[in-house]
Amino acid sequence: MKKVNLFYLLSAILFGAMLVFASCTKEGAPGTDGQDGADGEDGINGDDGTASCILCHDNTQVMFAKINQWESSIHATGGNFERNGTSCAPCHTSQGFLERMETGEQVTAASISNPNPINCYTCHWIHNEYTPADWAITYTDPVTLWHPAGKAEVDLGTGNLCANCHQSFIPNPFPVPGGDNVTIGSPYWGAHHGPVANVIAGAGGYEVDGSLAYTPASFHSTNVENSCITCHLATAYGVQAGGHNMSMTYAYHGHDVVNSAGCIDCHTDPDALETKIEDTKTEIGALLDELFGLLTTQGVLDSTYHAIPQEMTADQAGGVLNFNMVREDKSHGIHNYNYAKALLTNSIEALAE
Repeated sequence: MKKVNLFYLLSAILFGAMLVFASCTKEGAPGTDGQDGADGEDGINGDDGTASCILCHDNTQVMFAKINQWESSIHATGGNFERNGTSCAPCHTSQGFLERMETGEQVTAASISNPNPINCYTCHWIHNEYTPADWAITYTDPVTLWHPAGKAEVDLGTGNLCANCHQSFIPNPFPVPGGDNVTIGSPYWGAHHGPVANVIAGAGGYEVDGSLAYTPASFHSTNVENSCITCHLATAYGVQAGGHNMSMTYAYHGHDVVNSAGCIDCHTDPDALETKIEDTKTEIGALLDELFGLLTTQGVLDSTYHAIPQEMTADQAGGVLNFNMVREDKSHGIHNYNYAKALLTNSIEALAE
């Protein structure tokens, strides 16, 4: 009982103390505000977040035009970038090409995941500096061609970027003029597609003796600044040719027209240029047809232009190589008329004996 009374007594004392404390902490009326202090110095404004973007992505629409041209190009639509294996990826995929440029190898270390076609990032240093310096070409050093190994180098200025891929594979085996028969084991044997750098350089074909001499590099490689770029990326005709489409011809009222914007510094007469192109295409086309006839008649080339795997004479294998090197160059002799004509003519003579 005493414990209960003691508890109540202590509670009463604590409650009374709280009342006394509360009565002593009442707030009075607020005092008047003090004077404002002096303003501090304004800080420096930061850069506009879009200032660097506008250097390239401005209202001139140049970037938009380049993208439209590229989207209609063979690089974007027909580059077979799904071919992402270690031996194909260095040229068929953007990532593989950049890896090859860094390592110097002819193959990638592994297949490329999520491959991309050749695009802005392949050829330009996009979004490294966030200035127009990003448009600089990724690779401009002279190119030592894969074939013939260690024997040919091209220096095409900014066109060197193109030469890294647009060159011949190493044909294995490679026939030697006057040498032994060779056994071709694959229908895809030969220079592969787009051996342009070899044709321009005048190197890598089967150079059997004949009535024509094998001339060295063409005028287009030695006298045209930046070679490939000058002609193929000349002033665009819409999205059909030139610019980042890179085609040399476009369809106009039912016929093909040459986009000669990059040619007129040398070929000042447009009519004469058109005549020269047509005459060259006709002459080289006739030689291709004649060599094709000999190779198919002798049973070493099929109707789809593939080698028929078998043992062949050196001249037969060389004829197959030369035929497809000139055909796959796709310029109809324009890139290097003298070399293309010599390869075809001398092969025809060797096979017709």
